[in-house]
Amino acid sequence: MEWQEPGIILGTRKLGEGSVIVEILTLDHGRHMGVVRGGRGSRMRSILQPGNRVFATWRARLSDHLGQFKLEPDQLDAALFMDDRLRLLGLNQLNEQVRLLAEREPHPDLFARYKFMLDAVLEGANWAKYLIAWEVNLLQELGFGLDLSVCAATGKTDDLVYVSPKTGRAVSREAGEPYHDRMLTLPKFLVADNDPDAEELRAGFALTDFFLLREIYNPRQIEPSIIREQLVGKLCRPAKNGRNLL
Repeated sequence: MEWQEPGIILGTRKLGEGSVIVEILTLDHGRHMGVVRGGRGSRMRSILQPGNRVFATWRARLSDHLGQFKLEPDQLDAALFMDDRLRLLGLNQLNEQVRLLAEREPHPDLFARYKFMLDAVLEGANWAKYLIAWEVNLLQELGFGLDLSVCAATGKTDDLVYVSPKTGRAVSREAGEPYHDRMLTLPKFLVADNDPDAEELRAGFALTDFFLLREIYNPRQIEPSIIREQLVGKLCRPAKNGRNLL
């Protein structure tokens, strides 16, 4: 059994004296693990850092075996993440959420979005809103998609300001006003391309957090790490002009 394709390093763990088990996100084989012989050597250690992009060759006798990786460097950005606290928090949060995916289950669309998120975090320009959009798409990939395109009650596509906590569907201002205290806020930037302020970012993170907890973390009895709380706190701090820091 053998395949070759691009991948991104998620993490490693030791195996024996000099080898490691490497976890990567791949284009067509999803979140995948394999052994890298000599992975604890100085040359390979620099390649096998989270956030680095590689070209992976995986081989095994049978498809359900752990198998072995041969990894060639493509784009080595790990040092850029480690040099900046906010970037590192962003990378760690993304990798934690990628691990919610079933192993070896292909998610090519999410792979493309993951690469986009890495670039956005490194560029440092307004990536907080993209992180919220990433979480919306992650919910979709995990089987619970939010429908933010049309009002669940009226079918209208304008003035969408709420999300129903029961259905995950958008609700217009007119239809949702009588129940506004029970509704979740739908930030404008999720239905229109605009730059959110700190309040809108908090609403966006609250929206995705509600459904991630209810639909993913709680049913699996997983306790979310403190990373997301720290990251959201930093991303939602208002600047002097009222805009978010990113």
